[in-house]
This record gives sequence, structure tokens and C-alpha cells, in this order.
Amino acid sequence: MNQRLALLLGIAAGGAYVYTDRKNRRSTERIAAAALETLLNAVDANDEGTGKHVRRVAACALIIAEAAGLEERQKRAIERVALFHDIGKIHEALFDIVHDHTKLTAEQRREIATHPRRGAEVLAPLAAFYPELPKGVLAHHERWDGKGYPRGLRGNRIPLEARITAIADTFDAVTHNRRYRQGSGVQIAVEVIGAGRGTQFDPELVDLALFPPIVAQMQNVRIATGARRRTPGTRPHERAPDVSFRWRSESLGSRRVESPARVD
Repeated sequence: MNQRLALLLGIAAGGAYVYTDRKNRRSTERIAAAALETLLNAVDANDEGTGKHVRRVAACALIIAEAAGLEERQKRAIERVALFHDIGKIHEALFDIVHDHTKLTAEQRREIATHPRRGAEVLAPLAAFYPELPKGVLAHHERWDGKGYPRGLRGNRIPLEARITAIADTFDAVTHNRRYRQGSGVQIAVEVIGAGRGTQFDPELVDLALFPPIVAQMQNVRIATGARRRTPGTRPHERAPDVSFRWRSESLGSRRVESPARVD
């Protein structure tokens, strides 16, 4: 066998290995995406209200991300963090507290404050496919001024996914009913977020999120259906890290914009 033929066979074998490995990788990625969808269904099963909440937060987070001009892959990462930011609340240790219809006690608040870490632990096995997911979920209650939890991160050390999710989470929390209080209007949410500019929230993201066209889009999310399913026959993206979950037949935050309180 001459050296040239041996080289060609070696290249072909290597190409076949890469192709096979790529197929296995895609198959594994789809399993990871299916695991995320199962977790999202678990949130629904645990508490329908929380399921609707995380979908609205994801929609609002996408609106902010779109207005910021972020690339598609980063928008999908932000969507995932927003969708799973409260996954830690389905932990059995927090079940009774989350479903309590009375105002939380100080001890219950301390217990609820463990949900970012619990959520990150649940999602840690999927970090190989979604590295931003456990990090973003862990950090969604951090504050720009470093006074948040659980690690006291400050400023840009807080992942972007978590900074955007925090604003979207607050907007939805203020404008919707909780078990122990009535929701307020959009203007109150704008005031709460504005008051947290530079302390609780990234000031540049606050300026973007509170731009009137952006607020109008987030307000529209309030009346949108929170549990849309993918139309039968549609196909997910080829690579799992960019898969659109089945509940979302279209992005509520996909429209471009021509110009641009702490919750439990």
C-alpha cells in the first residue's frame, strides 16, 4: 500500500469517525433538550401559576434581549435561564412554603432564598450542553450593588442572562397576583424597576427595558397565552442548545424595536 493511499484511507476513516461522533453528539443533545422539557413540565405539574410565570418572564426577557441586539444563540440562552429561574422552588423542602397562601415569615423567606442554589444543583448535570443555565439560575437574585444572594456578585460579574431575567422577573411579579397580594399596574412596575437602577439592576439594561416601546411589548405579554404548544409537524432546530421548547410556537419577544423589587 503506497503512502498516498494510506493517507487517503486515514483521512476517510477520520472523517467517518467525526461524522459518527457528530451524530452521537446530536442525539445526546436532543436527550438533553428533552430533559429540559421534562423539567419544564414538572414546574407546570407542581404549580400551574409558576409555570405561567416563568413563560411570561422568558417572553419579557427575550424582548429585552432582542432590543439589546444580542445574537440568536445568546437570546436562546437568556430564554432558558428565564424559563428555569424558579426550578429550585419545586424542591420538596420548599413545596409547602411555595403553596402557602399567607404572607411569608422571616424563616420562610430564608428558606425560599435557597431556591437559586437548589435550581442550579438540579440543572448542573446539563451544564455540558447549556453551560449558562446553572450559572444564570444561580445568579438571578444577585444585585448590581453586590447585596444580592447567594454569592453577593457585583456588576458585570453577574451573568448577563441573570441580569436580564431579574428585570423581567420583577416586571412580571409586580404586575401579577401573588398568593398573598394583588398585582399592580404596569406603571408601578416601571417605577419599581426604575428605583432599582444601579442598585438592584444593571443601569444600562434598566434604561433599555423602560424605553416605552419595550414596556409596551412586555405589557402585551400580560395578555398573551402562557402555555402555547408547538404546532404538530413543526421541527425543532437541528442543534439542541438552540431548541425552542414545545410550549412556544413563536417567540413573544421576537419583534425588533426600531429604537431603542426584589421578588420571592
